[in-house]
Amino acid sequence: MLRIDDIDPERDSREALALIPRQLESFGLCWDGPIVYQSRHAARHREALQTLLDSGRAFPCGCTRSEIAAEAQPGLEGPIYPGTCRKGLPAGKTARAVRIRVDDARVSFDDPLQGHISSELAADVGDFIIQRADGLIAYQLAAAVDDAVGGFTEVVRGADLLSSTVRQLWLHACLGLPSPQYMHLPVAVNADGEKLSKQTHAQPLDVSQPGSQLVAALGFLEQRPPLELTGYMPNDILDWALQHWEPARLKDVASRPAPYI
Repeated sequence: MLRIDDIDPERDSREALALIPRQLESFGLCWDGPIVYQSRHAARHREALQTLLDSGRAFPCGCTRSEIAAEAQPGLEGPIYPGTCRKGLPAGKTARAVRIRVDDARVSFDDPLQGHISSELAADVGDFIIQRADGLIAYQLAAAVDDAVGGFTEVVRGADLLSSTVRQLWLHACLGLPSPQYMHLPVAVNADGEKLSKQTHAQPLDVSQPGSQLVAALGFLEQRPPLELTGYMPNDILDWALQHWEPARLKDVASRPAPYI
């Protein structure tokens, strides 16, 4: 299934939404059935939000970023929310965002590559946002709900999302939803150790040379593809990869430095 996570209208351009499927097809990566757009599931995201509010698991927050920064302790990804609105909105404040209570929760899971991952949410991320100040449902809640409703059993993604995984596992627990098995691969980085992305001005994939880039990706994953594969068609390269796939070699990839919570 191809799911487009287009829940942020300001960041999701029509050009990008059209380009993603074309790029996947260029690399021989196809899907069954129609494309699923996450933005069309807003009703079930908001139903989950209301469930968390009704159960007391979530609460409205009226704090601005500057107010939080002035009182907060530093965390792994910025200031830790100090709990200002956890027992109710202080006088004079109006609700801006909605946060999920993490209390003293410890979330743990076993990653086939990264090993045992454990996080004390209060110390690492704090009560995190599940509805933003602009009214949009936050990525963490939308992804947690859609992964469970979609029946996903395994999720393979970059190690830069480890902190997202522990948050989504907590949301699954709060909502009584099943959780998939997660595995996190090290991300490709530039010479300065920064993840390849638009923010770091990485060049986009060249769809005119899918073969060489697929072979490079297999090399990054320690699958040792023969150089002659470079001239093959994408489907032939993917067939080779399936026939020669060695999961144990991914351990060598995992030994490289990777973002960690």
